[in-house]
Amino acid sequence: MLDPEKGLEIKNIWQDFMRTGKLETAKLRGEIAESWIRCYKKGVLPQNECNLPVLSEDKIEELIMRKDVLIKIARPLMVKIHEFVAGSGFIVVLTDENGYVIEALGDKDVLEEAKKLISLGTFWAEEAAGTNSIGTAIKTGRPVQVSGPEHYSPFLHGWTCSAAPIKDEKGNIIGVIDISGPSEKTHLHTLGMAVSAAEAIMLQIKIQQKNQELTIINRRMNNVFVNMSDGVIFLDSEGFIQQMNPAAEKILRKGISKLKGVFIGKVIRFPRHVEDMLLNGNCEEYSDIEVSIKNQEETINCIASQILICDEKGKASGAIMILSPLRKVRNLVNRFSGSHATFTFDDIIGRDPKFLEAVKIARMAATTNSNVLLQGESGTGKELFAQAIHNSSSRCSEPFIAVNCGAIPRELLGSELFGYVEGAFTGAKKGGRPGKFELASGGTLFLDEIGEMPLGKQVALLRAIQEKEITRIGDDQVIPVDVRIISATNKDLYKEVRKGNFRQDLYYRLNVISITLPPLRERPGDIPLLFYYFLEDISSKLGCRVPDVDREVLAYLSSYSWPGNVRELHNVVERILNITGGQRITARDLPSEIREGKSSYEEKNLREENQGGIMSFSVEQEREKHRRYVEKEEYSLLITLLARHGGNISRVAKEMGVSRNTIYRKLRKYNILR
Repeated sequence: MLDPEKGLEIKNIWQDFMRTGKLETAKLRGEIAESWIRCYKKGVLPQNECNLPVLSEDKIEELIMRKDVLIKIARPLMVKIHEFVAGSGFIVVLTDENGYVIEALGDKDVLEEAKKLISLGTFWAEEAAGTNSIGTAIKTGRPVQVSGPEHYSPFLHGWTCSAAPIKDEKGNIIGVIDISGPSEKTHLHTLGMAVSAAEAIMLQIKIQQKNQELTIINRRMNNVFVNMSDGVIFLDSEGFIQQMNPAAEKILRKGISKLKGVFIGKVIRFPRHVEDMLLNGNCEEYSDIEVSIKNQEETINCIASQILICDEKGKASGAIMILSPLRKVRNLVNRFSGSHATFTFDDIIGRDPKFLEAVKIARMAATTNSNVLLQGESGTGKELFAQAIHNSSSRCSEPFIAVNCGAIPRELLGSELFGYVEGAFTGAKKGGRPGKFELASGGTLFLDEIGEMPLGKQVALLRAIQEKEITRIGDDQVIPVDVRIISATNKDLYKEVRKGNFRQDLYYRLNVISITLPPLRERPGDIPLLFYYFLEDISSKLGCRVPDVDREVLAYLSSYSWPGNVRELHNVVERILNITGGQRITARDLPSEIREGKSSYEEKNLREENQGGIMSFSVEQEREKHRRYVEKEEYSLLITLLARHGGNISRVAKEMGVSRNTIYRKLRKYNILR
């Protein structure tokens, strides 16, 4: 309770201050004196009657909505304080950070009497009401009690007010809680109640913010859990399934409703050491082990890892298992290790009728999943055709795995094709190794030089193709594989069958669609075309200009037998460009075997033709032929893609790997009307 004598003394000090502007600060509490001085300097007029500013109804509604969270948190505490002081004439007031009233509780008669003071939207900052607990707490950022004549304005001298600021985590004031009542009932405990209420409100705000953060984190984690491409299974400490995400349900082919509470060892086949651990009731971590899930449709092989969930004492209370289908892992490995096809039919150059017939059959083969046998001499482009078929097929996004059957030692061919498990033989890698059939599953397996495969291995290959499943060396587990076989040979495979060097049944399995690639010497008209194609392509890669070519160079090239076929021609062009560095190409730049491949009679005719101004092979003519050929192929490709995509320019541009503007320019160039 404020001492009457002290109150009278303070009142006299206030009157002298109002009259003279001089303040005896020694006889006042520090925060009161500082506030009076602030108000005096600001020109705040001490009021005998309440005349405080009040917000309009629209502004009040806007303010209440903005401070909705603070009001909801503070109201329950305000109710408890009011219950404690009910009947004492005290009211509990909540303001925003500026001093506008946003909530007030108290006895009905007291609220009615004080409605001018604490109605919603009333402004209690020092610049409006002078020294008061709300405004002064906002100015100082500290709790404060103002009683009787300590107030700057006389209309408040009958009140005692105790207020404490409410701050956010950064220390910014977001509101003020105030407890006001008759000045004769002043007590320091009232300020303590205000401070406790403010701290409780701040604690509730922190808890609510943490709950909101946890809610957001839970939502994010749930989104990750639900949308992960890998399967996630939550297990209890004994290995029983508690929860799983959609990816795990897809892998296991069963939902959580059927698998909840099921022992994980009954669903997944683990390696022996992990299986023993589970059966003994142990819960341990492991990473990147190979497991299998067998259901009615198929056996799915996965890579599994397990992370323990531990309580505050470090004891395992459960585990999280991550499952990634082996096929998906291998696809990623294949993609980044270069096990994919790069060539398409656009990279196949030629206009010879026999060659174009081979291209036609290859394009047709790309629309099916049938096995293909490519036959032709070395260097005719068999792997190029194989890659083009793969890239134009429905398997284009899956792996393209190439195996040279003639380059792998006989004793290693089985493990290379079918893989092996750990300990299968001396030198076997820890953890085993998948074979090329597994790596190619879903895509294409290209068996180059198939004619060199030993008879003993042909039986296993035939079985894998027929049954569409393999067994790793040293294992008894059957692994389903879905591969399309494209094989290639430079031998006449049918003759090899008749000689007994190749199994007839395997031959017919491989030779569903047969494509024979003619040697380069049988398509002499393509030699200039290929020469200039390689010349421009390699010049671009070497960063040099496309050089001019002497007249006699093409004559030499066209009369050469090309035992190494297209590969040899490509190597010759690359050799010439490296030697000449982009300078004019003459006959002297050709390899000796090409120059010496012409007879003296042919050389004599060539000299006579050149001397007489007659040119058998015009560089300009060949370049023009090459340009017309490229444009013809480009025109055909545009027509095909426009038809395939219904005239959608964006899709055509994406498939060709160019911009939309480039497609529009080409449409105008070839006068193609959409």
